[in-house]
Amino acid sequence: MTTTVYARVESPLGELLLVGEAVADGPYAAGAAGVRLRSLSVPGQKGGAVVQDGWRHAPEAFAEVARQLEAYFAGRSTRFDVPLAEGAGTEFQRRVWAALESIPYGSTVSYGEVAARVGSSGAGVRAVGTAIGRNPLLVVRPCHRVIGADGALRGYAGGLERKKLLLGIEGGAG
Repeated sequence: MTTTVYARVESPLGELLLVGEAVADGPYAAGAAGVRLRSLSVPGQKGGAVVQDGWRHAPEAFAEVARQLEAYFAGRSTRFDVPLAEGAGTEFQRRVWAALESIPYGSTVSYGEVAARVGSSGAGVRAVGTAIGRNPLLVVRPCHRVIGADGALRGYAGGLERKKLLLGIEGGAG
């Protein structure tokens, strides 16, 4: 059995809402060892998580995620190594999200490039954009690294100002 746990963490993007799965009889039961991250959202995010009745506030369970986020925002880390919850999204969305995870820190790619990577070029670019927009793990799964073919910042569920800030942290376009 899993329990949904959450915490709020301050960041340059505003207060982040972290949501995860704690296994009742596993190492995360006490809440101190960590959690499988299911969602990371920012205030006002389109489609962002909202705390639900029955969720347990467990900031201690997210200590390692919070540490990695702090290092990222301070420019001391270029990647995340946190356990992620499985099963979110459709098979197509998971393929797109895997392509996002392969975009190197400080780099950007176009929506068309992501579409080509998942075998969905041409009219599939719009579907790729929709899948990217439904990414439940902002920052950790770097959808902010996807830009328009003309180099313009486009479509970020957390807002274009936050996308620009993230790309600036990474020294990329923005």
